[in-house]
Amino acid sequence: MKKSSFRKKLITLSATISVSVCSISMPVFAGWQQIGCMGDLNNDAQVNIADLLLLSKYILNQISLTSENSYHVNYNYYSINGKEADNSLEYLQTADINQDGKIDIFDLIMMRKYVINKWADPVYSWSDKTETSSSTSTETTTTSTTSTQDSETTSSTTTTTTVTSEFIEPPVKDLYGSLPSQNDAELVIFYVDFPDCPYTYEPSTEEIEKMAFGDESTYDKNYPFESMSSFYERSSKGSMKLDGKVFRYTTKENKSAYEGDIYHVNLINEVFQAFENSEDFTQFDGNGDKIIDATLISVPEEAGQENWWPAAGQYGGQNGLKVDGMSVGHVIVGNAQIESKTDYKNFNSSYVHELGHCMGLPDFYLYNGEKDFEGMHGSAGYDLMDEATSDLSAVSKLMLGWFKKNQVEVYDSSAGTQTFTLTNAQTENGNCVIIPCGKLEENYYSEFFIVEYTTLDVNNSSLKKDFWWRPTGSGIRVLHVNGEICDNYGWKYWKYASGQNDATNNDDGKRFVRVIDDTDTDNLYKTGDVIDSSISGFNWYDDDGNQTVDPKIKITVGEQTDDNYTITISTVSEK
Repeated sequence: MKKSSFRKKLITLSATISVSVCSISMPVFAGWQQIGCMGDLNNDAQVNIADLLLLSKYILNQISLTSENSYHVNYNYYSINGKEADNSLEYLQTADINQDGKIDIFDLIMMRKYVINKWADPVYSWSDKTETSSSTSTETTTTSTTSTQDSETTSSTTTTTTVTSEFIEPPVKDLYGSLPSQNDAELVIFYVDFPDCPYTYEPSTEEIEKMAFGDESTYDKNYPFESMSSFYERSSKGSMKLDGKVFRYTTKENKSAYEGDIYHVNLINEVFQAFENSEDFTQFDGNGDKIIDATLISVPEEAGQENWWPAAGQYGGQNGLKVDGMSVGHVIVGNAQIESKTDYKNFNSSYVHELGHCMGLPDFYLYNGEKDFEGMHGSAGYDLMDEATSDLSAVSKLMLGWFKKNQVEVYDSSAGTQTFTLTNAQTENGNCVIIPCGKLEENYYSEFFIVEYTTLDVNNSSLKKDFWWRPTGSGIRVLHVNGEICDNYGWKYWKYASGQNDATNNDDGKRFVRVIDDTDTDNLYKTGDVIDSSISGFNWYDDDGNQTVDPKIKITVGEQTDDNYTITISTVSEK
């Protein structure tokens, strides 16, 4: 089983005509470092008219190109846009843009495209240097305002303390998921086809393992789903380490023999038994609970949707399958296949969603929606557990334990007006603010608003392309959560998840999560915006499951500075 000792940090930057884009300042660690981009002949961190002029003069034999027009690279290993280049060189001649060993008119044509498209192939070199880094978190200033009849008293305290940040306990650990959301998590992948329904493209097990568990590669066309492991490592701030192994298998019977079995028990039994004598399945238990963390059985897309639509659930065999003394935990079965060596985004994004169920998250989309099946709409309505190839939202990360303790702040109405700083959710310092409805229950199993600053960075970077027909953007979003759970003889599940009997009405009743102002608009909030009960959805549920109860608070969105927004939460007086 592959255990990565490090992740390649490949940062793709675009070249512009007049702005420095090819060289960046970063700490030096052992691993891949960007050193520039192809076509930057004068080493000024740009690809522009000046470089075009130099290359034109060279082709006309008016000048010569020397090592000053090159990059010094690691003799043994460097790459262009993530692809291995000619490793026999010590100096990379960036004028040879198409890397055919010649500098000619074809390189000039490519350079013109770089300038016009404002993009150039980045160059990476391997560094063996290391330096240690440490990070501290600080407790930020909170301004509290207490109102009296005659005057208003404001007190402000600033405390700066170095703290050790630990991740919160994941509330999902009490529910039905078998895949750990923190620390080591193991996935068994069976890439399965049928005698009468084979794959049109058949990758090797090594290729699939790289696609599923490979290193981070921002240049990969499938990014941010270049691998399941990398997606989750970024989303979880490094708290979850997904790994696993791939097995290739063709079933004994034709496809029809396995259809009609909604729990796929016969197929699951067959694939495990096929490898039981040759594989030690105890290695797929990341948390040591004697349960295989998660299993994925992927079948060809041509198998059809009726029986093979991707879905996850607990093993459904009556007697309980045991493999090497291990119970089988959550199993995903689906027909999201790998299309080619370079096209597997749908494979990863589909199954990353299903792995969310294996950890205990519910679907956010509607099973019986009257208008559509989207659980949340607009520029604020994106979550991997809905119908989006996006990152997980604050409520999902909260339930999975992907916030550090100092990154979850709770508004206390008795303390008067409070100001909070929200940091870009796509960074290591991304945080959230919770506004409880009454008492905030342990493990957040109650009703509350959760506020975050969401952007189109990192794991959300493909939203503009994938959801071009929907609004996208960056700003403050507010989600309305009802995290109550049911305990049915030890079987715990989300009371108001889509499809549960306790969800009074998928469109109008109580639901695990909603976005306020749930419309197909830009429903993210910016500086100067005020959020109060006049905003649709910014109300608590009444006894009938309707959002009618005034929370008697308002949120005022403050200034945006770099990767931060401020928000001020205050109570609203009775009229």
